[in-house]
Amino acid sequence: MQNFFVKTHGLGNEYIVLDSNNINFELSIERIKRICNVHFGVGSDGILLKVPTTKADFGLRIFNPDGSEAEKSGNGLRIFSKFLYDYKHADSKEFTIDTLGGIVTAHVIKEKNGKASIIKVDMGKAIFRSADIPVKCDQEECFDQTLVAKDKTFTINCVSVGNPHCVILKDSLDETEIKEYGTYIENHAMFPNRINVQFVKVISRNEVEALIWERGAGFTLASGSSSCAVASAVIKKGLTDRNVTVKMPGGSLKIEIDEAWNIRMTGEIKEIASGTLSDEVLY
Repeated sequence: MQNFFVKTHGLGNEYIVLDSNNINFELSIERIKRICNVHFGVGSDGILLKVPTTKADFGLRIFNPDGSEAEKSGNGLRIFSKFLYDYKHADSKEFTIDTLGGIVTAHVIKEKNGKASIIKVDMGKAIFRSADIPVKCDQEECFDQTLVAKDKTFTINCVSVGNPHCVILKDSLDETEIKEYGTYIENHAMFPNRINVQFVKVISRNEVEALIWERGAGFTLASGSSSCAVASAVIKKGLTDRNVTVKMPGGSLKIEIDEAWNIRMTGEIKEIASGTLSDEVLY
């Protein structure tokens, strides 16, 4: 079916999946905003667009609900992988995906009634060099640095997992606080490409809690790439072991990071609905 879409969530972080070979419209910024709008469109935290590539088995472009483009998304990758497996684009349980943030490998770990239910994604390496994140910082690595946002001072730790993240350790977590200050941190002058923000509380050597503010999307129930960034930061600071469960309001993800900083993320995904986009939404 032309203009066919699938809406799926990973721990409450929801995406619409489209195939560029099967749509008859340009995915403009205005259309992205309209489709993602919960009142005037389907409602979503973003759009995943399957595109041609010669670098991997499949190509993916990731769009935020404000129309901007993201380099990588952990939940998005698992959702896209489920789409590829469930709708018979992939002919095996392991395949590669080309993103702006690099090539990743997806593994279908568990299925239910012939559909993928748990997927592991090799997310690439954690990068700590300030210039490569990027972040404007006097230090080679932007850890334990000070940032003033609005009327509050934060101690930040920055990392890239294919997209940029700012991890802030807290003694307690407050949704009101991240909702108030998230946009100021995201758009701070220190971050040339803006940044994803995480407030984090360490629970044990193997478990942390996190609240997420996603660049271009705002407060989010869960985020795969943010979970990878959180785990990378707390491991680097020596606060946890290398296998970490990241608990978020939408659910938990298991993150494994080896000595070379290669990241593997495992979590559940569930389809919400499928259908076709109406011309009345598109035009």
